[in-house]
Amino acid sequence: MNTLIADPPPGAPVPPILAPQDGFLFLDQEKFAASFAGDLPLDEAQFMADSQVPWSVNALAGAVTEPAWRTRSSWYLVATDDHMIPPPAQRAMAERARATVTEAPGSHSIYVSQPQVVADLIKQAAAGTTA
Repeated sequence: MNTLIADPPPGAPVPPILAPQDGFLFLDQEKFAASFAGDLPLDEAQFMADSQVPWSVNALAGAVTEPAWRTRSSWYLVATDDHMIPPPAQRAMAERARATVTEAPGSHSIYVSQPQVVADLIKQAAAGTTA
């Protein structure tokens, strides 16, 4: 994760991650809707902001030593309106994993705003792994 936010592409939004508190991170509640859930109704985005779970600072430095995508088929949903992970970075990750890519308009919370798109991709992946 650190590599995604350490050197963002020009013009990419900067995730509103607050300074660590007791080793944990939160997103700024005031900026949460625009950055994380911009395509959801404001009351739903505010609920998500209010109920976010802290994540460890250590999660930013985590490294996977043997990513599954090196030996398994992969699928990736690019959320084209994401303001947390820029779509070009998403596409680069998907390309690196040689993933089957679907793109749809949506925020970082596309799983909430576009559940059918997400479900369809999961079905496609499930069918692709059993073929």
